[in-house]
Amino acid sequence: MRCLYEYMQGPSEFVPGGILQKWDRWDDLKQLTVPTLTVGAKYDTMNPEEMKEMSQLVQNGQYLYCPNGSHLAMWDDQQVFMDGVIKFIKDVDAAQAKGKTAI
Repeated sequence: MRCLYEYMQGPSEFVPGGILQKWDRWDDLKQLTVPTLTVGAKYDTMNPEEMKEMSQLVQNGQYLYCPNGSHLAMWDDQQVFMDGVIKFIKDVDAAQAKGKTAI
C-alpha cells in the first residue's frame, strides 16, 4: 500500500505524479478577501514571479521578495523576511483602524 504522501504528491516534489499533479487553484485566488502576504525568494524552488502574481490576484495582497532567501527565507534571509512580515502586520492594523478591509 502506498503512503498518503505518494498517493497525493507522487514520489517527490521533483517528480510529481500523484492526484495533485493537475490540481490548480489560480482561478480561485480572486475570491480571497483576507489580507494575504505572499513571499518569494531568489533561491526557492517556487518561482518568485509566480508568488508576486499570486499577491496581485488576491483582493488584499502584498508581496515580499527575499533576495538572499530560499524556501526557508525566514531562516536564511531573516532581516528582510521579518521586516516584511512586521510591515505587513502594521499595514493590516492601520487599514483596520481606519475602518478599511483592504490594505
